[in-house]
Amino acid sequence: MERNMKRFILSLAMPGLLISGAVFAFVGRLAGVITLVVYGVLYYFTMPQLLHLLGVHPHYKGREFNLTGKKALVIGTNHEDLGDTGMKTGVALSELSVPYYQFLDGGMQVDLASPKGGKIPIDPQTIRWPIPTPYDRRFLRDNTAMNKLNNSLNIENLDFKAYDIVFMAGGWGASYDLGQSETLGKKTTEAYLDGAVVGSVCHGALGLLNVKDENGEPLLKGRNATGVTDKQIRELGINITPLHPETELRKAGAKYNSNTAFIDFFADITVVDGRVVTGQNQNSGAETAQKMMILVEKIAEGQKV
Repeated sequence: MERNMKRFILSLAMPGLLISGAVFAFVGRLAGVITLVVYGVLYYFTMPQLLHLLGVHPHYKGREFNLTGKKALVIGTNHEDLGDTGMKTGVALSELSVPYYQFLDGGMQVDLASPKGGKIPIDPQTIRWPIPTPYDRRFLRDNTAMNKLNNSLNIENLDFKAYDIVFMAGGWGASYDLGQSETLGKKTTEAYLDGAVVGSVCHGALGLLNVKDENGEPLLKGRNATGVTDKQIRELGINITPLHPETELRKAGAKYNSNTAFIDFFADITVVDGRVVTGQNQNSGAETAQKMMILVEKIAEGQKV
């Protein structure tokens, strides 16, 4: 009798126990999913900040300028194919967007140009999470800026002497056309001899290879300058591009300057030598642009630079 009663009670309790077990299992799985989502959200929002703390796109505390009436010419690549890899390349957006807004917010008129005119392609890797900067996001939302990028001026049709700044943006694409353009070298030479400040970041330094000084010598010869290091190129595993800034600057007789880190993607330096201002890599845009504007301001005040 007692045994039958226990069996009866157990039969009544069993559905509840099964339901409770299922509920606990569901809650456990739900908690696991919620934990993964929370970790995913934290990872998504903290990774850019972590890279920033490590040195990628560091905040450069510059100053405000009032260069109304002054003009800056920002030059980017037309090349969008990374060799025969099937991958797309172009300008590293931060190497164009950061200087663009530094100049624009400093009161300057800013034009975008390229060796062939038309579209300056953006390297897709440079606008994918977690790399983009606030300047990149601003640029991509800016219809005026994007129209300039997609319909850049042809350097053949420009008088570079009309500009106070001539700046070369980098990106892997620049290694295919900026250093090879005799027109770019000739027109940048004209601007420099007319008193303009010239500069670059990263692969943009290749655009200075054909520029001459007052004596007809290579502008970079004997001059302190920088561009992306051969070490960083090796670390990123992209060695197929035809020209590498460190190698080419040394060949041109430049006194090559650089900083290094455990990975050079996190390093940075900006070098000023007379009216030539060069930045090492994607981290250098703001400081390079700021130091170029300081020189423009000094020239406008009649100071010798």
